[in-house]
Amino acid sequence: MQNFTSFADAGDYKALLQQALEVKANPYGYQHIGKNKTVGLIFFNPSLRTRLSSIKAAYNLGAQAWVLNAGADSWTLEMADGVVMNGGTQEHIKEAIAVMSQYCDVLGVRTFPTLTDREADYSEEVFNKILKYATVPVISLESATLHPLQSFADLITVAEHKQKERVKVVLTWAPHVRALPQCVPNSFADWFSEVDWVDFVITHPEGYELAPQFTKGAHIEYDQRKALEGADFVQAKNWSSYLDYGQVLSNDPAWMLTPEHLAETHNARFLHCLPVRRNVEVSDAILDSPNSLVIQEAGNRVFSMQTVLHELLKS
Repeated sequence: MQNFTSFADAGDYKALLQQALEVKANPYGYQHIGKNKTVGLIFFNPSLRTRLSSIKAAYNLGAQAWVLNAGADSWTLEMADGVVMNGGTQEHIKEAIAVMSQYCDVLGVRTFPTLTDREADYSEEVFNKILKYATVPVISLESATLHPLQSFADLITVAEHKQKERVKVVLTWAPHVRALPQCVPNSFADWFSEVDWVDFVITHPEGYELAPQFTKGAHIEYDQRKALEGADFVQAKNWSSYLDYGQVLSNDPAWMLTPEHLAETHNARFLHCLPVRRNVEVSDAILDSPNSLVIQEAGNRVFSMQTVLHELLKS
């Protein structure tokens, strides 16, 4: 593993999953890996779970960690190449990332999409500049299109709680009060469409199709009730349109998950990346039920990050 930005970087996902379960069983048993090492964390947008779980993961491995809120804790960064910097930006991303690479052994970076320029977002303009100028391994803490640490944590959670060898996992669109990016659902599809013990279904209203490069191998079902039949795990998430980029085409409250929606499942366990809008995306009755795994899922963010750090730092 050279960097960690998508499912492709996981390599042998079964081996990586097994490593994560071993790390979780013995979280302080690998501190020789992180001794005298520093993990740098850069955030271009707000974070709760990603920030805190990444710091905790570094500490578990015996490493130190620093955090920088880009723009708030630093000079305002210029992203464009060849620009005359006579405006409001004060430091170019070239120097900033190269310098920060001097101060750490692994660099975690969280960026965010514009939701206005699909070409720029889906070419990962900002994140690819960081990969270009970094001289240490880079971990995606979320990018314009993907959130691999979240999906890895989701996989750990499903593996821990599945009651049979093969399971049905459903990703369902949910309503929201804002237009949200496709990073989490893209990444969830990127991972779960590749897991050979999962029957993977995506359900959403028409017009909310995800980018096809992330949904190969998934079954797309526009009837939410039909999609949920027989499900063992249900992940709910809102996303804005990819085709009509960044737009909210529908906000049908009938798509909000309630116990009635889950009645035809196999007593499905519920997943959500958090934060969640209660009684907008999903009802209190599901979130407060024993079948909700959202807290355990968030806890596994520590071990997805710790496992990735383990793989990068050991080499």
